[in-house]
Amino acid sequence: MSQIVEIPLWLFVLIVLFAAVTFASHFLFPSVRWFFRRRLERAVTRLNTRLTRPIEPFKLARRYDMIQRLIYDPEVTREVVTYAKNNNVPENVGFERARVYAREIVPSFSAFTYFGFGIRMARLLVRSIYTVWTGPNNDAVIQSIPKDATIVFIMNHRSNMDYVLVTYLAARTSALSYAVGEWARVWPLSRLIRMTGAYFIRRKSRGGLYRKVLARYVQLATAGGVAQAIFPEGGLSLNGRLMPPRVGLLSYVLEGFDREEGRDVVFVPVAINYDRVLEDRVLIAAAARGDRRFGARISVVVRFILSKFWQGLRGRITRFGTAAVVFGEPLSLRSWGAGDTVDDLAHTMMARIEEVMPVLSVPLVARVLARQSEAISLGDLVMTLERDLPDLRDRMPAQICENLPMAVEQALIQLKNHKVIEETSEGWRVIPDQISVIAFYANSIAHRFPDDASAA
Repeated sequence: MSQIVEIPLWLFVLIVLFAAVTFASHFLFPSVRWFFRRRLERAVTRLNTRLTRPIEPFKLARRYDMIQRLIYDPEVTREVVTYAKNNNVPENVGFERARVYAREIVPSFSAFTYFGFGIRMARLLVRSIYTVWTGPNNDAVIQSIPKDATIVFIMNHRSNMDYVLVTYLAARTSALSYAVGEWARVWPLSRLIRMTGAYFIRRKSRGGLYRKVLARYVQLATAGGVAQAIFPEGGLSLNGRLMPPRVGLLSYVLEGFDREEGRDVVFVPVAINYDRVLEDRVLIAAAARGDRRFGARISVVVRFILSKFWQGLRGRITRFGTAAVVFGEPLSLRSWGAGDTVDDLAHTMMARIEEVMPVLSVPLVARVLARQSEAISLGDLVMTLERDLPDLRDRMPAQICENLPMAVEQALIQLKNHKVIEETSEGWRVIPDQISVIAFYANSIAHRFPDDASAA
């Protein structure tokens, strides 16, 4: 037993390495994970005391556990069997396909990333680009919703800044979960997006198995009380108007709702409008082509964000006007008629969004300029807008109502800097090849002026 055994150095190093890995995997790593898990749970408990609606346990579940729960859900299992029969493959192949879909969809939420990094970045980015205005009744709308109900924000989609803007504004309420498309599946952006609780969806997938996995995830999250945000238009508006709703995610929520025993689901309409949409010309070009190939590179987005941060550090922030968010009248799914369809629900929510759409200075000025064949002076522009002011006061920031001439002048400067209009000796006029841009901004409030639509 006390004899000396000689072994080659490489074998000794290999044995030590295997021993270290075994020790780490069986003793060290579990202890470290337990230690950080306990610290995270205490941090989340403290965080929940500051939030209007605490983070639900479902959102904090481990991603691996959530994937397992999803693929072995009875409804998903039945769809796997159907998939195997239809494609003449073993059921284990169907389960593996379901696992691939679940791994694509299920996020890996990190409370630290969302509240420690994501919210701070959202706040810094939004404030460096826009002056933010929120509806006067936004807080009251959230306070009126029962604590045990699941909130689903239904929002119009004007810009990719919508995600950042609403995340920033909802920071005191809870952690939101978004559905994001293929555009976000770019490393390292995809990793960060998953950690903020967003889930990826395939916009054009038609497979029954994929749709079932996605539906069950949405239904489980809704039943678990996860606050969600849905863009029913399915994509960015290409012309500035509200687009017809698509009912995919809404239908999943409606199908999984248990009217008798499940928790209530409350839909909150959210109207978003901007004085400047960052992607406006990209969207207008896509509308002219008749497609949705935007051609925007992630490098361009990153470069723009970094430039805004650099401006902030140097104290030379140049904002693009106002970004406005207004909450409309909530709708309880429990009080919604059992015989009404998902199309009825979608159109009701879009009507409520339209009703509370914010009216900002640039869209107001754009509407007048779009109807002018000749240049118009600042004074005439203000006089024209004053006639519309009484009917719009409850939908616009107070600074516009209190000092309309200054608001109009600032809007003209915004449009001039955006190279959309020019000042002549007779007044302001639209640059001929920028008429589509003016129409894009005017369209955001066109529904408030039915006479314009009939004249057009």
